[in-house]
Parts: sequence; structure tokens; C-alpha cells
Amino acid sequence: MLKLEKRPQPSRLWTWAAPLLAVVLTMLLGGAMFAALGKDPIEAIATIFWQPLFGEHAFYYRPQLLVKGAPLVLIATGLALGFRAGIWNIGAEGQYIIGALTGAAVGLAFYPLEAWYVFPLMIIAGALGGWLWAMIPALLRVQFGTNEILVSLMLVYVAEQLLAAMALGPMKNPDGYGFPGSRNFQEYPAAHNAEIFAGTGMHWGVVAAIIAVIFAYILLGRHILGYQIRLTGQAPRAARFAGVSPARLVLVCLGTSGALAGLAGMFEVSGPSGQVSIDFNVGYGFTAIIVAFLGRLHPVGIALAGLLMALTYIGGEIAQSSLGLPAAAIQMFQGMLLFVLLAVDLLTNYRIRFKSAEVA
Repeated sequence: MLKLEKRPQPSRLWTWAAPLLAVVLTMLLGGAMFAALGKDPIEAIATIFWQPLFGEHAFYYRPQLLVKGAPLVLIATGLALGFRAGIWNIGAEGQYIIGALTGAAVGLAFYPLEAWYVFPLMIIAGALGGWLWAMIPALLRVQFGTNEILVSLMLVYVAEQLLAAMALGPMKNPDGYGFPGSRNFQEYPAAHNAEIFAGTGMHWGVVAAIIAVIFAYILLGRHILGYQIRLTGQAPRAARFAGVSPARLVLVCLGTSGALAGLAGMFEVSGPSGQVSIDFNVGYGFTAIIVAFLGRLHPVGIALAGLLMALTYIGGEIAQSSLGLPAAAIQMFQGMLLFVLLAVDLLTNYRIRFKSAEVA
């Protein structure tokens, strides 16, 4: 008979071993799912995790790790600040969309002006847009005590409707022959988030993600605000006695995560995506939640988890084209990772004991 016994302190070993075990278990469960779909499970798993790194066309896929991973790391770093303080921003997808719209709006407003300041203004507008969208659940929680999980999540659907309205209305390309979608920023050099070094995948969004990771690492480890965030998450009552203002933390954490999500949206719409379109958002805001927890809410862990998740995106696309796996199966495989991680996380706080059944 199995019995769970609570540990006096969370296990440091399992804190970091749980994500590795979760990845291995996800491979096994994912392999079983692929087998049920009639595919070779070993070939499918190898295609997802091996081909992008060491396969025949790896020279093309490796730079894509940075392209796919940058928005995930940027958003997840912001989310982790709030999660560590017990502030749950689930609506990063909406903030990502609004950041893309505000950043694109500035770029389109200046079209066809070729000036050095166009792209920096787009960056400011993208961050500001995400910040403003995140302030809605933040202010509602501070003023009226509403649940930021529900409010931020519902705002995602509002943002998606705004995206469709903009792509079909004010932002539609006047030279696009009636097709939905804005002008292509890849054809507008002053507003294009191009590769810094050709063929490397390194664009300004990657630089921003690296800066965000370093900033978050210093903030959480060296700054009084980071200490207050950690203390609030671990012992809310002690934090209040220490003079920490919960309202201030809500505004700071939600605002920061919204700004970073908005930045991610701006860099994506002006770079890899290239335009405002109805299907612009691909779920980066939700996937970043998996990345944040897989990285243990630690900036360095999030950077590694972001690259791992990017690997599943790229490998999944290869598996779809070469093995005929459905896109839904790949998305389910990625979602499994969070569920398995949450299950394995039990070992961080509990021991499993074997206990013989008592005779009545």
C-alpha cells in the first residue's frame, strides 16, 4: 500500500530532478500516443528531439530554435515574477496580441518613412500596449478584489476579436487586393525586425529575451523587490508584517509580465510573422506558462526550458511533414509536459512510503 508522507522541507534534489523526469515520462507517454495513432513511437520521438539538432537539415533548423524560443522565454520570464509572488497572469496571450497591434500600428503610421527611430518607437509602443492590457486585471484586483486569473484569461478572447477586427479593418493592406492582413514588415526595412547576423536566427527579440533573463536573475537574487516577491510567495503573512504592499506587487508583477509579453508580440509581428493577420497568435502566451513551470520559475531554467519547448515546436513540424503526424497530436504532446510535470512535482513536497495493510 502506497502512502504519501509530507516532507518537512521541499526536496532540493526533486526540485530540479522533477523537470528532467517529466521530460522522460512525457517521451514515454507521447510514444504510446504516437503508437496508438499507428506511427513508430521511437521514430516519432527521435524526429522531434534529434532531427532539429543533428539531422540532415539541422543547419537550417538550429537557428529556428532562437526564433521560436525567444518569445517563449520573454513571456515566461515575466510570468515567473508574478507566479513566484502568487499573482497568476494567465492572459499573456492577450497582452502578446495587443503588444503586436500597438507596435504594428506605430510602424504602419510611419509607412513609408525610412528613419532610424521607427523601430525603437515600435518597441516602446509594443511594451506599452502589453503593459496597459495587463493593467486591466491588475487594477481590478487592487480596487475591487477580482480574480486576476479569470479577468486576464477573458481578456485574451477580447484581444483575439480586436486582432481580427484590425486585420480586416484599419490595418488591412490597401495594396493587398482585398485580402485580410496588414502590410508586410519584411518589405519595410525601417520597421523590420531582421536578423542581426544572417543565418543565425539572432534578431532583436532574442537580444531582448537574453536581457530579460539577466534582469530577472539580478532582480530576484540581488534586489529588495525580488526579495519581496519571493517572500510574498513563500509567506504572505510574514511579507505583510515586513511592510510589503500587496497592491504594489500586483501592479509591478502584472505590469512587467504584460510589458514583456507585449514586446514578444511586437518582435514577432515585425520579424518572423511579418504582418498583422487573423491567425497571428499561435498560443505562445499559453505555452509560456509551461515554460515558466518547467524552468522552475528561475530565469536560467526558463531559458533552457524555452529552448526545449522550441525544439518540440520545430521537431513537431518536421514530424508532421515527414511522418504525417496530426498537428493536434503534437500540441497534445506539448501539453502532456505540463501535466506530467505537475504530477511529478508531488515528489518535491511528499515522500512515497510503502506501508503494509493493517489486519482488521
